[in-house]
Parts: sequence; structure tokens; C-alpha cells
Amino acid sequence: MKHILQELEARRERARAGGGEARIEAQHKRGKLTARERLNLLLDQNSFEEFDMFVQHRNTDFGADKNIIPGDGVVTGWGTINGRMVYVYAKDFTVFGGSLSETHAQKICKIQDMAMQNGAPVIGLLDAGGARIQEGVASLAGYGEVFKRNVLASGVVPQVSVIMGPCAGGDVYSPAMTDFIFMVRDTSYMFITGPEVVKTVTQEDVTPEDLGGARVHTAKSAVADGAYDNDVVAIEEIRRLYDFLPLNNREKPPHWPTTDDPQRAEMSLDTLVPENPNKPYDMKELILKVADESDFFEIGEAFARNMITGFGRLEGSTVGFVANQPMVLAGVLDSDASRKAARFVRFCDCFNIPIVTFVDVPGFLPGVAQEHGGIIKHGAKLLFAFTEATCPKVTVITRKAYGGAYDVMASKHMRADVNYAWPSAQIAVMGAKGAVEIIFRNERGNADAIAERTREYEDRFLNPFVAASRGYIDDVIRPHSTRWRIARSLRMLRNKQVPHIWKKHDNIPL
Repeated sequence: MKHILQELEARRERARAGGGEARIEAQHKRGKLTARERLNLLLDQNSFEEFDMFVQHRNTDFGADKNIIPGDGVVTGWGTINGRMVYVYAKDFTVFGGSLSETHAQKICKIQDMAMQNGAPVIGLLDAGGARIQEGVASLAGYGEVFKRNVLASGVVPQVSVIMGPCAGGDVYSPAMTDFIFMVRDTSYMFITGPEVVKTVTQEDVTPEDLGGARVHTAKSAVADGAYDNDVVAIEEIRRLYDFLPLNNREKPPHWPTTDDPQRAEMSLDTLVPENPNKPYDMKELILKVADESDFFEIGEAFARNMITGFGRLEGSTVGFVANQPMVLAGVLDSDASRKAARFVRFCDCFNIPIVTFVDVPGFLPGVAQEHGGIIKHGAKLLFAFTEATCPKVTVITRKAYGGAYDVMASKHMRADVNYAWPSAQIAVMGAKGAVEIIFRNERGNADAIAERTREYEDRFLNPFVAASRGYIDDVIRPHSTRWRIARSLRMLRNKQVPHIWKKHDNIPL
């Protein structure tokens, strides 16, 4: 028996060594950790249970049978993060560049199947060079099987992808179908075709960073939801994010102990909104003062900064925050902000995470570029997302809520459950100046008359009480009591149930 145990340990050591010391050293020189080092940081100490350590590819073409490494370029298994179960896979760049083979894909698929069956999230750490060319269509079939499971798992268990190196070809589509994507600055890239192919086909000379680096995908394309300075920081932040996520769509959001009094009053909020209606203020200040212990995990911070999305907690339980940001473009809704928020709202609804919406929106961004860019359909995505969502929804209008943007931002008409307004709220079709110029266009030459009409319009409409008189606003609240009023509303909505009209699925305006 002793020699058998020795052989087992020798085989384990061979698998743990991956591509060998030279390749591990090369990985470290690039500023990157190995797959196993990353998993050791991600998971609780001694919680990792590895599967398929001894799996190896079966390809014999192009001399592939002369180069066989156990594990076949991906480490898979399950463990815990702060005591909560998670399934994981980490591509090992030291083994065949992390390229995907038929057996490599089968290892990932096993993890995905178990995650759906047992109701736990999947986190993938990607660092790979695409399909293993020597295997031809077998590797493409492997990708297809992984993609299929990404789709089937969507809305069943949370899926998170962390890009920690190159990610090309088929390897980018699996992350693209997961719920969140995060990258590491300067060492991670995502692109369908790399710089060399781009140069050959389009004659464009571009670096990997400019083609698909973290800056591009967090600020321009919105493919990624965030980026971090190195592997260690990225993994620490993923552990933090994980604490906000429910394990599956049948469980309530996680609850963590807190000493933050839900009745805590924030008197500074009474002066958050400036007297001048055109002066900006930072909506993140409101979010941080409402959330437990000012803990807010922002999603998509660098993209469409006129819209804020992210997770916080109230009374220890996860909530999703959606808010206009007056500091950027006055908080206006445009195409990018609309689809950013719509995507986040749909995730929250999939996993029954309550949504708290803070509104200060002067309308939709006008202009040829927006119209030609499809703002009608992009804006409709957010309207659609808020309306179809059946999770608890609480809305607070802090200042402007003008035009169609008032409707779209989780208004009572879009099935929001509780709608509050601050006394500073202005709910109208448009601002006073524009409204008066249209309604009283015949008096444009009379400055005194226009000024009087403007004051009349402001007194009549630029307040929350017209909407409140019709029941569109449930109450006008004191700003300093916002945290407690929202917390009480969410208590009331804990057992919310909405009957569904049968349909196969909806057809959101993509």
C-alpha cells in the first residue's frame, strides 16, 4: 500500500507543477499568479476540493500525444468564500497556454453542471490563448458545450468571469454570457481576433492594450464591469463581491450581521441638493449614507458615469442601487446609461435582489448622435427592465424627474412598489424655461410676462405634490430619514409575490 500512496502523491505533485518551473517563473515575471495560486487566494483556506486533476487530452494529431500534462490546462473544483459554497475553474497559462481542448472543456462543463444542480455560483479565472488548434473541430465543440451551459445557467446561478491574462477567440464568448466580467490592468486582454489578424485584414496597427485592454473594455465597450491593478487586488474584490450575491435564484440575498442602526438619521442629506437647480451634487454621497456601513460595490464605474449601479446592504441584506449621477452630464439618460442600468436591473431581478432607485434626471440626451445610435431602443431597454422586474422596488426622487425619463426611472407606472420624493423633487414634463417657451410662445418678446409665467409654472409643477396628489408618489419624506424609510419599505416587501401571465419568455428590445 505504501508504494501506491507514494505513486499517488507523485502524480499529484506532477499535476500541481503544471507546465513546470520555467513556465511558472515566466508567469511570475509577467506580474501574474498561477492558476493554483489564484484559487488559493480566492477560496477559504483548505476549502478547495479539486476535480479531474489527472485528466489529460486524447489527441494524437500533430504529435500532441508526445506532450501530455495532467489537468490539461485548467484547474477545476469547488470550495467556499467566507463559508459559502462556490464552483471554480482557473485556466493555467503554463500548460499549453491555457488553450481549450475537448477534455479541457469537459472539465469546465462538469463544474457548470454541478453548479446548476446544487445551486451555487460559478467563478471562472481566465488566462488563455483560445482554442487548441491541433484539435480542430473537437475544441470548437468543447467551446459550444461551455457556451450552452452559460446560457442554461443564466438566471439560475450567478456567473462571474475574471480575465487575468490574454483571452482571445472562443474564450471571450463564455465570459460575455456571464453576469459580471472583471479584468486586471496591463496584463489582461479580450478580443475576438488579435492585433496580428487585425493588421492583416484591416491594415490597422494596434497594440493588445489598445485593442482589448482593461481601459477599453471598462470605459468604452462596457464588456467588462471593472478593472483592478493586479491579481491579488482583483481576487480580493471578487471575494467582496461574492458576499453580496445569493447562491442561486431560489435563495434570498445573503444576510450579514451589522451594527449600523437602520434608523440612523443623516442630517447632512437635508442640504445635499443645492438651492440652484442647475448645480450638480454627488449622488454617491446619498448611496454611501444610506447603505450599511457606507459599503458600496460599484458595477461599471468607468462606463456611462452619468448612471450609478452597484450593490450595498440595508439591515444586513443585499440591495441593488441604481441612480442618476448629476455630476456627469447632469444625470441625463443616454444610450450607454440606459443599457448599463437595464443589464444591472435584470441581474437583480433574476436573483430577487431588491432595487433601490435614486432619481435626478432632466430627461434623455438630445442630439443626432443619440438618435442615430438608437437611443429609442436603448432607453426602452431600461423601461422594459424596470417594468418586468418583480423583485422589491423602492424609488426616491431627489430633484428632477422630467419627461419620459421620469417614467423610465422606476416610476409607479413601471410597477415600482414604493415611490418617495424629497421636498426638493421637481416632477414635470420638462423644466420651467422650456415649458414656458412652448406654452407661451406668443409672449416670447415680453420679458416680464415670460418671467411671471415661469414663476407660475414653477409654483404649479416643480414640486412633488401634484404627483403625490394623484398617488404616483406614496409620500414626501425628509431627506435625513431616507435610510429608515427605505429599510422599512423593504421589510414590508420581503414576502412580495407577483402573479405571472404565462409566456415562453419576453422579447426585450435588444
